[in-house]
Amino acid sequence: MELTDTHCHLQFKDYPSPYKVLAAAAQNKVTRLICVGTDIADSHKAIDMAAKYKNVWASVGVHPHEAASYAHDKHAEVQLKKLLDHSRVVAVGEIGLDLYKNYSSRADQEKALRLQIETAGTKLPFIFHVRDAWGEFWSVFDSYKGLRGVVHSFSAHPGQLDQILTRGLYVGLNGIMTFTDDELQLSAAGMVPKDKLVLETDAPFLTPAPDRGQLCEPKHIRHIAQFLADLRGESVEELASYTTKNARELFGI
Repeated sequence: MELTDTHCHLQFKDYPSPYKVLAAAAQNKVTRLICVGTDIADSHKAIDMAAKYKNVWASVGVHPHEAASYAHDKHAEVQLKKLLDHSRVVAVGEIGLDLYKNYSSRADQEKALRLQIETAGTKLPFIFHVRDAWGEFWSVFDSYKGLRGVVHSFSAHPGQLDQILTRGLYVGLNGIMTFTDDELQLSAAGMVPKDKLVLETDAPFLTPAPDRGQLCEPKHIRHIAQFLADLRGESVEELASYTTKNARELFGI
């Protein structure tokens, strides 16, 4: 059995010993990981992590929380373009819109999202972060052609799932599903087609049950996979097989 963590932040300072984290992941059948950047400096760190470990790849981009600095930095586009050319980079992200926390204004978030889409083009898949901003996000997304990727940390309802699938995007599910009490979220998780589902931890965040309270690591994909397999009436081996296949096809890892 092979499992893939398509979204973690192993480059964060939360992990003073990435080697031990990767060893624990391997013991739990997690054989591939993508370290996702949240700003330009952090994306450099993600690439460094991917260059050091053969089963780790990187995604580079600026999170909507950091959009204000990117949107007003005339050199950021050049920096991002250089990062995108690195051989260990397999995606653009995480980018998107977050109107729940509003750490950056809506205008800056939309500007940063558009700038990054236009800088990256359609060569690589995108890792999208969308929170309380579905209408605004689709307005931006639909103004471009040929975009592909995944909606990371999906925790919405069947209606939003339909919108994602209509546009051909993948769905990333993580530990939220193991502790949510929102039945519509669980219903949507059960409805994701097998060919559009990928697994993620978003480590160090969102530690799944039964390990709530501990630091989240890529090894926790095992718990997420088992929970989703039970929810969907599948064996964990089957779910591991098709989610890893999807990750390999989407990201080329």
